[in-house]
Amino acid sequence: MSDLEVRQLRYFVAVAEELHFGRAARRLGMAQPPLSRAIRDLERHLGVRLLERTTRQVALTPAGEVLLRDARTALDAVAAAARRTRYAGRSAPGLRLALKADFDAGLLPQILAAYRCEEESLPVELVPGGRGDQVPALHDGRADVAILPAPFEGRGLDAEPLLTEPRVLALAASDPLAARRRLRPADLAGRVLPDGAPAERGGLSPAPSRSGDGPPRPDLARIFNLIELGAIVCFLPVSVARRHPRPGVAYRDVDGLDPITLAVAWPQDRHSPAVAAFVRAATSVAAATHPESIAVDTMVDIAEDMTTPAPPLYESVPRL
Repeated sequence: MSDLEVRQLRYFVAVAEELHFGRAARRLGMAQPPLSRAIRDLERHLGVRLLERTTRQVALTPAGEVLLRDARTALDAVAAAARRTRYAGRSAPGLRLALKADFDAGLLPQILAAYRCEEESLPVELVPGGRGDQVPALHDGRADVAILPAPFEGRGLDAEPLLTEPRVLALAASDPLAARRRLRPADLAGRVLPDGAPAERGGLSPAPSRSGDGPPRPDLARIFNLIELGAIVCFLPVSVARRHPRPGVAYRDVDGLDPITLAVAWPQDRHSPAVAAFVRAATSVAAATHPESIAVDTMVDIAEDMTTPAPPLYESVPRL
């Protein structure tokens, strides 16, 4: 029995996701009859039925569900291998760093400066994305290392915590809750976060990985616009709030709100002197950062004083 081919897996995944041979054929840019023959050949090759076909619908069998899961993983691995190979073959190698804009606790310039002093350092290429985009970038070969907020899905990754800092609630300055200096989670009932989740739950859960076909997440500027309009509220690290004072946005402390931890992460199965040097630089900069104690209540004054320089806002955390 010969091995499965990438082409066969790609055909099967298209049919299994569409559950319609016509739509799958259009997605693959081919005619339907050869696609149907290819799926029948695959079933004969494996000796199992993958799809139940009727005149009205197509459904996955238990064996088909197993193959769909593993085929997606295999196709992702093939695509990642090709991407990493092409990148490694470039005449000018570099280090690709995935991150979410503004979610670096203000440390990125220091980390990059420290990294440039490392003997194994390479030119850094930034791979920006929204929350939840960093882990897929590490898995699919678009990035070599990432700085990202925890928690996140860490399967297949190694990680080191860098810093932790408080979170505050950003809400419209016109919101009745903005008249209060401190809030409780129950006070947020009826308000939603940018992802549509209820705000009273606290909003600190692993970010779902976004597929390439999903709707793009709003960037921070759009999030602030929606906050000012009263459409959403948002929990932000204190460092982000300090860097973005806006007259239409109020920042308030919420009792019992968990802090957020910033981490550096990289794939477990790929060892690189350049990545190791970056992790050393990032952890060294974080460990050397001396926090200045700041009461979260001072966040209520941000919108009123847009000229005060932001002091350090970080607190070291122990290694995982």
